[in-house]
Amino acid sequence: MDKQAIISGLQNLLGADRVQDDPEIIRKASVDYIGFRQYERFDGKDWVPKAACMVKPRSTEEVSKALTFLNQNCIDTVPRTGGSSVTQSIEPEEGGVILDGSEMNEIIALNEQDMMITARCGTPLEYLENYLNERGYTSGHFPQSLPLAHLGGLIATRSIGQLSTLYGGVEDILAGLEAVLADGEIIRIKNSPRRSVGPDLRHLFIGSEGMLGFITEATIKIFRHRPESRWMRAWAIKGMSAGLDLIREVMVEGYRPAVVRLHDAEEVQRMFSGLAPDDYCVLLFLAEGPASITAAIGQGIAEIAGRRETADLGTRPVESWFKTRNDVCYHMDEPVYYKYGVVADTCEISAPWSGIGGIYEAVRERLPKEMPNLVSIGGHSSHSYIQGTNIYFTFGFIVKNGVESARADYMKVITVIMEETLKRGGSIAHHHGSGKYRTRWMPEEHGSSYPLLRKLKDALDPNRILNKGVLLTD
Repeated sequence: MDKQAIISGLQNLLGADRVQDDPEIIRKASVDYIGFRQYERFDGKDWVPKAACMVKPRSTEEVSKALTFLNQNCIDTVPRTGGSSVTQSIEPEEGGVILDGSEMNEIIALNEQDMMITARCGTPLEYLENYLNERGYTSGHFPQSLPLAHLGGLIATRSIGQLSTLYGGVEDILAGLEAVLADGEIIRIKNSPRRSVGPDLRHLFIGSEGMLGFITEATIKIFRHRPESRWMRAWAIKGMSAGLDLIREVMVEGYRPAVVRLHDAEEVQRMFSGLAPDDYCVLLFLAEGPASITAAIGQGIAEIAGRRETADLGTRPVESWFKTRNDVCYHMDEPVYYKYGVVADTCEISAPWSGIGGIYEAVRERLPKEMPNLVSIGGHSSHSYIQGTNIYFTFGFIVKNGVESARADYMKVITVIMEETLKRGGSIAHHHGSGKYRTRWMPEEHGSSYPLLRKLKDALDPNRILNKGVLLTD
């Protein structure tokens, strides 16, 4: 169908006010915050494919009507809510449609007896969290994108929060959901603390990045909010290897602090200047919950740190991080690095303890040799488990051959990180989702299980209209 036919068809179904085709509205809705796209936009280039229009439904029934029409006419469709993607996952297909659920932004019910809250997909997480805090509860989910993110997108990307060591990722707090399949069928997975009735169908949509359906509603667990009982402490330690070993001992011994972070010396210079010794890494710990539990966790961690060569930094580094942890969200549309001719970004991976240190060292060794225009490569661990942890690489490079070279050099950095992660048994994405820029590595990431993704796609979206380019290489 041509552009006008798509627009007219959707307007006839949903009303003219639900369908927008203004070029500037479409451009803003297509924004993805991946580093090289940011640089291109600041340089005045706009190379993102142009959607025919954006649809803004206000109910599950309207989502169903829109998808039925789009599927019948085989029109490429990109689901979207908050728009905080950093992986190209919400960039549209040329001539396709953006299905934006941001106006489905209602808290439906707070169930204090069952400790759950139900909200629509476009509900901002920050609003949801503030609503809960006022009533003595918390979602426990604090991604760095907190001021921008909406509930549906967090589930679709398998998000995780900064207090994940205690509360887990979004997969751990999701109780049930409602979604619309590509053909318009509405399905609901009821809320339950646990079940043993076959595969857990929630996981068809958690991390699916919109390629299997459009999440319209979700119910998540809630927890008591006890900020007055927090314990926090920071230590300096020489080298990432020593820091990772200390974190491993904390986790294996069974402690569950809410925050466990290890920043390398490169990041310490930028984030904790004056609060830590030069050339040292910094460990941050924060525990929350009942006072008796946080005190015990704090004592146990202090004993472990005391047995190693560490320097006690007190609480100031943790307080500093906690205060500024989401500030990047307020500067995403500012040319902070562009004015210096630099592309700066992050890339997060995970691995078992046996491989994570090797990945970090290999990336730090390879990139300066292979990219003369690299200006920084650092990283931190921010989400830990008994079995392993993640590394959140931070990097920057000078754009030397014009804006056209920004993407090529960006992918050089990503390729090194992907290669070193895969060869050591790690996973190439920890919490941002794969997006479109990691898709080429999906067969190696999933191995012999990869054909299952194709079979799921064929079963749930046989016309392949939903978010083309994520997860599947074709």
